[in-house]
Amino acid sequence: MNQKLLIAVLVSIVGISGFSQGMLLPIIAVIFEHDGVSSSMNGLNATALYAGILLVSPLMENPLRKFGYKPLILAGGLTVIISLALFPVWKSFWFWFFLRVCIGIGDHMLHFATQTWITGVSPENKRGRNISIYGLFFSIGFTVGPLMTKLLEINEALPFIVSSALSLLTWFTVFLLKNERPDHDHEIETASFLSTMKRFSKVSKYAWVAFLPPFGYGFLEASLNGNFPVYALREGIDLSKVSIIVPAFAAGSLISQLPLGMMSDRYGRKKVLLFVLLAGFFIFTAAGFLSASSLGLFLCFLLSGMMVGSTFSLGISYMADLLPKNLLPTGNLLCGIFFSFGSISGPFIGGIVIQFFKGSFFFVISFMLLMIFFALISFKKSSGVNNHSESTLTL
Repeated sequence: MNQKLLIAVLVSIVGISGFSQGMLLPIIAVIFEHDGVSSSMNGLNATALYAGILLVSPLMENPLRKFGYKPLILAGGLTVIISLALFPVWKSFWFWFFLRVCIGIGDHMLHFATQTWITGVSPENKRGRNISIYGLFFSIGFTVGPLMTKLLEINEALPFIVSSALSLLTWFTVFLLKNERPDHDHEIETASFLSTMKRFSKVSKYAWVAFLPPFGYGFLEASLNGNFPVYALREGIDLSKVSIIVPAFAAGSLISQLPLGMMSDRYGRKKVLLFVLLAGFFIFTAAGFLSASSLGLFLCFLLSGMMVGSTFSLGISYMADLLPKNLLPTGNLLCGIFFSFGSISGPFIGGIVIQFFKGSFFFVISFMLLMIFFALISFKKSSGVNNHSESTLTL
């Protein structure tokens, strides 16, 4: 199979997935805020997508090993398309919660399969670059998504219809790919829930620290997109300005995603992660003191995107450095699980902070980034698991 076509199709799928996620968080937050839903309940609804990821995560690895990447991507894509199309059918807090759970399940199937496919075929000296391209396209989609808030002025259903149609168009490109399967796990032959749990334990032992950057990324991404629109509206910031400030984070990651990925190939994943996490801590601390300034917040969002906007892709690359190829599906699965933990806790904690501790929203994010920074400093790589497997992608 043409490997350039493979990468092109996979990153296109990820781009549309980013678009859908970037659209859903602020649009539903704004709709609920206008309808008088409390910030804590608004944050609770935002966690539904990530609850779906957690629900399906333990069940994903065995179907991937049995059926391969392509069927998982097709099933996940179809789930997202149908769910998006159903939003305008019935405007209800709990129905929309259920649809977001379904989108979380579908999106996780997409991301798990595409991440594992890319990490599995990428040589170590180009892994950071290839995963950063993956992250770049997700960020492009995530940057464009919040701009759909302007469509609310035309019709509440329009953003959901546009997103569903774009997802359907991209879904058809998956049929261009030839199905493949991940490397076989020779140590654990049985395909069962118990075998997945055993692999979870083994992978966590050697690569636990690599799951913290995805956790941090999920926490701040969901908080910024799910909580910030509510926070900004309560601070008196115009909705038109919010629709510009929110995408600035993802826009910042567009600038630095590929350079940081290439730097991590050259200087090491850990060093680059330490640098961006510390920078993110200082930027969000500054944002806490500039919360009344639209321009100040825009610059902070842009700069933070340039720094911590790559933590998810860098975390995946770091995980792949620490594990052998046969454990990459498990490692990618755990990256998704920790991303979900962060994405669930972020909006919920953010909603509570906005409701009861006015002015502390950005300081919660900066403190979380500092804790991950210290965890990375303390981590010492184990020699128990080594990755000497040959890879095939030479893009």
